[in-house]
Amino acid sequence: MSNAIVEDKSTLVIVEIGESVRGEDVYIVQSGCGEINDNLMELLIMINACKIASSSRVTAVIPCFPYARQDKKDKGFFDIPVDNLYAEPAVLQWIKENIVDWRNCVIVSPDAGGAKRVTSIADRLNVEFALIHKERKKANEVDRMVLVGDVTDRVAILVDDMADTCGTICHAADKLVSAGATKVYAILTHGIFSGPAISRINNAAFEAVVVTNTIPQEEKMKHCPKIQVIDISMILAEAIRRTHNGESVSYLFSHVPL
Repeated sequence: MSNAIVEDKSTLVIVEIGESVRGEDVYIVQSGCGEINDNLMELLIMINACKIASSSRVTAVIPCFPYARQDKKDKGFFDIPVDNLYAEPAVLQWIKENIVDWRNCVIVSPDAGGAKRVTSIADRLNVEFALIHKERKKANEVDRMVLVGDVTDRVAILVDDMADTCGTICHAADKLVSAGATKVYAILTHGIFSGPAISRINNAAFEAVVVTNTIPQEEKMKHCPKIQVIDISMILAEAIRRTHNGESVSYLFSHVPL
């Protein structure tokens, strides 16, 4: 394990690797949050520095991938192997350890696009799932929501990949309560929480809003006691170990112990 020294001289990023990486299998952990453009540029320069230093292989481990939300018109040519990592093992563990009546819960997707995600979790827990169909006027504004499924007298757990301004999940929470849910939780992989997100969560019907630590949440938690954080460092560590040893990374998510 080594740290890279990053210096900013005349607005140029200069990277110095702390030890020799010649012939080594190098893993660079760099998240795409905070100063996104600076972090991305630092990552690219660190990769280049390792290659120039004759490392055997360089793998970027990016807990929160920058610019992944942008629509893509055309598929480009990209021959670098990519493994998508999922927080599902940590999510399943949190549900079983923190929700007493989890066997009577319903896993809910706030939109149709997340149906595959929630059905996977619901199948692993052997519980039912539901989804909310939404008609959106424009970005971050939801016009109408229709619940497909039954949450009456059950704990509803909203699961999504990320939350930004939190308008969608907060409206979804109100919809679930009005539909008879006894409690509502939200579990999100990436908690961006921009703009009015914190005030919306504080005023919403959530018991807790659970996010992973792909993005630091210390400051947000000071202003919102409902936010809880799941540590996914063990998932990243196991993915790195499997990649280094030439083992299957997908096995990590398809064989989650219950």
